[in-house]
Amino acid sequence: MLEINAWRRRRGDVPLTGYQELCRELAASGPGTFAELDSVGARSVLRRFSDAWFAAAKRRKDGDLSAGFPRRRRGLVPVRWYHGTFTLDGRRVRISTARGTTPLWVRLARDLPYPLEQVRSITLLCEGGRLFLDVTAEVSVVVYPAGEEPDPGRVAGVDLGIIHPYAVAGPDGDGLLVSGRAIRAEHRMHLTDTKARRRAVARRAPKPGQKGSRRWRQYRRRARLVEGRHRRRVRQAQHEAARTVVSWAIRQRVGVLHVGDPRGVLNIAAGRRHNLRLRQWQIGRLLQVLTDKATLAGITVWLVNERGTSSTCPTCHQRVPKPRGRTLSCPHCQFSGHRDLVAAASIATRTPGGGPTTPTALVLPEVVTHRRAGRH
Repeated sequence: MLEINAWRRRRGDVPLTGYQELCRELAASGPGTFAELDSVGARSVLRRFSDAWFAAAKRRKDGDLSAGFPRRRRGLVPVRWYHGTFTLDGRRVRISTARGTTPLWVRLARDLPYPLEQVRSITLLCEGGRLFLDVTAEVSVVVYPAGEEPDPGRVAGVDLGIIHPYAVAGPDGDGLLVSGRAIRAEHRMHLTDTKARRRAVARRAPKPGQKGSRRWRQYRRRARLVEGRHRRRVRQAQHEAARTVVSWAIRQRVGVLHVGDPRGVLNIAAGRRHNLRLRQWQIGRLLQVLTDKATLAGITVWLVNERGTSSTCPTCHQRVPKPRGRTLSCPHCQFSGHRDLVAAASIATRTPGGGPTTPTALVLPEVVTHRRAGRH
C-alpha cells in the first residue's frame, strides 16, 4: 500500500486511505499481492493501515503536528483472522493461506482459557522476538444469585494516582486504597539496572557500523529480554490492582463506578521529569484494565471531571494548598483526611459530562481497606 500511495502521489492523485477503497484496490490487484496471505488476513492488514492513517489525521486536526502518517515498511505486521477462517485442534491452530499454498499450523504453548465455541478471532503478532497468538473470545457477563447482583443505585468514586493507582470511596462509608509503590519501585530499579548494564558493556557494545552482526543481535536480545520482563511485571501489577477494585466493588454491591479522568494533565508542559512520571503512570492502561474487568462483572464505568477534587475541602468547600504528603488538612475548618479518599468521595458525587462542581454532601470513608499491587 505504501508503494501504491507513493505512485499515486507522483501522479498527483489522492492517496488511498479508506478501508473500502483499499479493499477495492486489493480485489483489482489480483492474487499474490500479499504473498501467501489470504483475503481475510490481507484485509486485516488494510484495516490496520486505514485506522492508523485516520488516527494520525485526527491528531493533526486537533493540533498535534508531531503525528505522522504511516510511511515506513514494517517487517512484521499483526494479522487477524475471524471466526470461520481458522480451526482450533487442541494446542494447534490451522490458519488458511492463499489459494495453492500450504495452510499454516501454529503450535500453542498452553491450552486456550476459553471454550472453542466462544473464540471469535485470533491475531498473530510478534513481540520481543517471539510469536504470540492474541485470542478474542465472547465471554458472558457474570450471573449473580438473587440479592447479590450489583445495584445500579450504588455509586462509588475512583481516583487514579501514582502512589495509589486506585483509591475508591464507597456509598456506605467504606474505602479502598490500592498501593502502587511496588510499581514505582519496579520502574526506578529498571532504570537503574539499565543504566548500570549499559555502562558495564559500553566498551564492548556494538558500534553503529556493526548493525546486523552477531554481537549486535546478542546485545539487542539481552535488552529485549530485560525490557520484556519489566513490562510483564508492571502489567501483572496493574491487573492485580484492577482485580482488587472490582472484587471490592462486587462485595459492596456497587453497580456504577465514577472514575476521575486525569488525562488533561498530559497536556501540561512541565519538563522531562514530569513527562517521565506520566509515561510510567500509564493512565490509559489503568483505565482500560479497570473498564474491561468491571464490564465483565456487570459494573458500569463512567468518566467524570476530577478537577479540584484533591484540593477542595469537603466540609467548607474552600481551596486547600496542595499537601506534601497523603493527608489533606484544611486551614479554614481544620478538616483532615486522606487526600486520595477525599478526591474519590468527591468524584462519586459528580455526573458524567458535568462540570467541576460537587452538588451534594460527601460520604467520606470511615473504614478503609489497604491492599498492595505487585511485588518487589
